[in-house]
Amino acid sequence: MPHPLSRWIRLVRPQDFVWLLVFGGLVATLRFLRPPLIPGDPPEILPLVALAVAQILEPRVPRRPTTRSRVSWIVLKVVLGFVLIAYTGGIYSDYWLVLFLPVVSAATTFGAGGTLVFTLLASGAYLAFFLFLREGEQATVDQVLPVVFLAMIGNLANTLAEDLRIQSEKHRRTAEQLAQANVQIQQAEEAVRRSDRLAALGQLSAGLAHELRNPLGTIKASSEMLNGTVSGENEVAREMAGFIGSEVDRANSLITRFLQFARPLQLQLDTADLAHTLDRAITMVERETPAITIYRNYAPEIPPFPFDAELLERVFYNLVLNAAQATAPGGAVTVKTRAAGGTAEIAVIDRGVGIDPKHLDVIFNPFFTTKPEGVGLGLAIVSKIVDEHGGKIAVESEPGKGSIFRVLLPMQRPAPKPT
Repeated sequence: MPHPLSRWIRLVRPQDFVWLLVFGGLVATLRFLRPPLIPGDPPEILPLVALAVAQILEPRVPRRPTTRSRVSWIVLKVVLGFVLIAYTGGIYSDYWLVLFLPVVSAATTFGAGGTLVFTLLASGAYLAFFLFLREGEQATVDQVLPVVFLAMIGNLANTLAEDLRIQSEKHRRTAEQLAQANVQIQQAEEAVRRSDRLAALGQLSAGLAHELRNPLGTIKASSEMLNGTVSGENEVAREMAGFIGSEVDRANSLITRFLQFARPLQLQLDTADLAHTLDRAITMVERETPAITIYRNYAPEIPPFPFDAELLERVFYNLVLNAAQATAPGGAVTVKTRAAGGTAEIAVIDRGVGIDPKHLDVIFNPFFTTKPEGVGLGLAIVSKIVDEHGGKIAVESEPGKGSIFRVLLPMQRPAPKPT
């Protein structure tokens, strides 16, 4: 555990040493070169030391400054400056310059309104000494000028601080834009890597599927011949022939899905209604999962636009079915759309089991699945179809709280490149 002293050392700023030198020089000068105004009283060291402490502690106490704490420190410096000026001769005091401290602090902290308020407060504190002029004494121009200088310095400091605030805001916005661009670049790189993996695995799957179909056809035909030739009493042989046939059919179904994944997509673009396509997909899911309620929340401002209705129906069917399967019986799934510029956003929202964070980066990879009997091609095909439409798919999920799959589709197709 770090020593408390080392923590305070880390909090010391270079400006603090400047303040210590300035106020230390004043205190030393008063202590050795200037006697007290009133015999027996200490010189004006005490208010000067108090001002030095306030100036150094202002940015540190509290640790996270608030508007109220900043106002309190500035008011305290006005009060300490008033005490110092009162102790050293009022309007005849050489220390009216200390009123610059609260005025400049207000100018660098608040806007023009706050600067004006504290400039008036500091000027009022100084002008209050004119009430204590003795009979026959009159104020001179030199004694009124401090008020003018306070206003000039406050306005100048506020102008410089405002310029700094504008520049800081520009830098902050630039940093945010760079961070956002960095995230987009990372997402684009991940999409490219995923596409490369999909292409390589698709070619492998296509070749393997074609090679497997011939022997599977032979096995299927042999099982049918075996089933027709065995005697009726040999139930075991008939049962085994049935198992062979059903497993061959299952293997053929998997090969068909592999080929669907590997085959290059030929989009059949036609202007269609997104809501109708979603309704067809949701209706199929409702028949398969009657215990789940599916709510539709469509944005009416999305016009018909070009897309392959059959392929996107498969996309929405897979996403809504996955959401329904992840939801407990009696739960609900929401399908929501909205228009964002030239993009249609479709969100499939569930409150189910959610997705493990370590799986979020790989759920769109082919052959990845957490289902005991899953193949792992559903979301991979979904991602491929969305990519072919020039869109994007993203997921947000938290274990135990559900998931949101977002599909972003451009509503205007880019113009073909000239050949």
